[in-house]
Amino acid sequence: MSVAPKIEVPKKNSQKSAESLMTTEREATSHNTTPATVDAKDVDRAKSGDDCTLDGILVRIGQFGRFQLFNYVLLCIPMIFNAFFSISYVFTASTVVHRCNVTQCDSPSSGYNEPWLNFTIPMKGSSYDQCTRYVTNDNLQRVSGNYYTDPSSEFCTAANFNRSVTEKCGNDFKFRDNEYTISTEFSIFCSSIWMLTMVGTVNNVGQFVGIPVGGYFADRLGRRTMLAVGGFLSAIMGILRSISTNYYMFIVFEFIDMAVGSTLFPTAFLLAIELVGPKRRVAAATIITIFYSLGEAFLGVLAQQFQNWRYLLRVLYTPALLQILFLFILPESVRWLLSQGREDDATRLLKRAASVNKREIPEEDLQALVAENKAKLEQAQESHYPIWKALKLFRWRILNCCFCWFTHTLVALGLSLTSVTLGGNKYTNFQLNGIIQVPGLILPLLIMDRVGRRFSLCGSMLVCALCMGITAVVGGNHETVELLLFLIGKFAITCSFQILYFFTSEIFPTNVRNSLLSFCSMVGRIGSMLAPQAPLLANYYEYAPQILFATFALISGTLTLLFPETTDKVLPTTLQDAEQLHDKTHRNNTNIVE
Repeated sequence: MSVAPKIEVPKKNSQKSAESLMTTEREATSHNTTPATVDAKDVDRAKSGDDCTLDGILVRIGQFGRFQLFNYVLLCIPMIFNAFFSISYVFTASTVVHRCNVTQCDSPSSGYNEPWLNFTIPMKGSSYDQCTRYVTNDNLQRVSGNYYTDPSSEFCTAANFNRSVTEKCGNDFKFRDNEYTISTEFSIFCSSIWMLTMVGTVNNVGQFVGIPVGGYFADRLGRRTMLAVGGFLSAIMGILRSISTNYYMFIVFEFIDMAVGSTLFPTAFLLAIELVGPKRRVAAATIITIFYSLGEAFLGVLAQQFQNWRYLLRVLYTPALLQILFLFILPESVRWLLSQGREDDATRLLKRAASVNKREIPEEDLQALVAENKAKLEQAQESHYPIWKALKLFRWRILNCCFCWFTHTLVALGLSLTSVTLGGNKYTNFQLNGIIQVPGLILPLLIMDRVGRRFSLCGSMLVCALCMGITAVVGGNHETVELLLFLIGKFAITCSFQILYFFTSEIFPTNVRNSLLSFCSMVGRIGSMLAPQAPLLANYYEYAPQILFATFALISGTLTLLFPETTDKVLPTTLQDAEQLHDKTHRNNTNIVE
């Protein structure tokens, strides 16, 4: 996936950590890809009415009934918008294919491709150099600023150009396509091209700031409130960006857009999986993530139809203003209500869900849930988080985890940005880049338990590295082969990213899991800040970005073998449990014959 923003939920107390994504989803799925609970007996107990936990009640009112289905579909909408917002700069801030305007030959009606280019413009790789031209011979009087209407003019001949010496273009260009980006709007070409890649970096810096801040406010104001307000404010920032009068105004609103809107993905994700019962949780998590990838593909479709960056932004952001309506049509998270001590609101919501699903909840079950929740909140005040001890004990594991996250964000986003530079139609390539992520998100559910987390992760990364390495060798004029290798590499890194998210949430103990996973993810996001700069390497060597991605994927993929295997093992609760993960006897008790 391009880098779909990963969940980073700030921890307020042990209740919030225990009810966060890492403990609601990963603990339930650490032993089985159908994530009900660790043991199917728990589901039977819930159905029989003996389990009065929230998960037990969700089982009895319907794990994915009409109530959940309606709200789940609504939550897929901000996932699509988040895909639009987080990577629209690929088209709004992209460079456009251009060449020097050769005043001795070009006329107002001449196009990008002309027969005399072979002796006026040097080649760079397989295309014309965009920023230099051949100088005219000394015996030719330089004509500056004048067009010649006759292409067979005496000035436009091979003899009048010195093909051993080049010079810079100046500020006059001819363009190949009709697309109109900030590059053409604000005259950002050649030596200023770094200003375009900087937009992507600023976008990811905004996400770096916005995701933890958004998580903080989501914990205090509510998931639904943050989703509606964040989406609405992001839409306003996008519309304001579409009327930018200069580059600096554009980039400021790019940052603010992501600072307020990057929380859409993690907040919608959490709401979606907290709505459903435990047995449907992994499926719900996977499907809603797929909508982010489909959003990327749809972005490619819209960008092809609206090639003026101002119109594209308005098309992408104006419908997003309607997200403010989520305040009135979406329910708040039951888990969040319980974590805030708002048991009355939580029980009313559960009764409403049961009514829509045509189920019943005994009043005594709700009373038991309230009593248990109050006890947890009281106990939370005395909880102890040995975070510093964990940092010292697992320092090499944490460093490896950070490097692995860095590599994935660098390569995954880097490949998405590279897709528009491949041969062929850039819009089609970007659409394929989004679509190929869908099977990449599904495959881990089929292989993780069979092959193991560690070998699945390592194998996927090595496949990506291999594809990028082969691309650097056989690229050039083999556009079809290059595109095929790109798609396989993107599929592989998407697959490994999904595995990484499962895997690294299983190698740390419960009471520091959310903190350490968030730390690894935050450090890893540095990779997504650097990824937009990778295309600049192509100015020195055409396939330098692919070599960079291959190198990191190869090194990090090999280092993943140093992680302990977690398949069929008990999820570690204490620091000692996490230390013993390398012990092959430390396995899931459900697989041991008594």
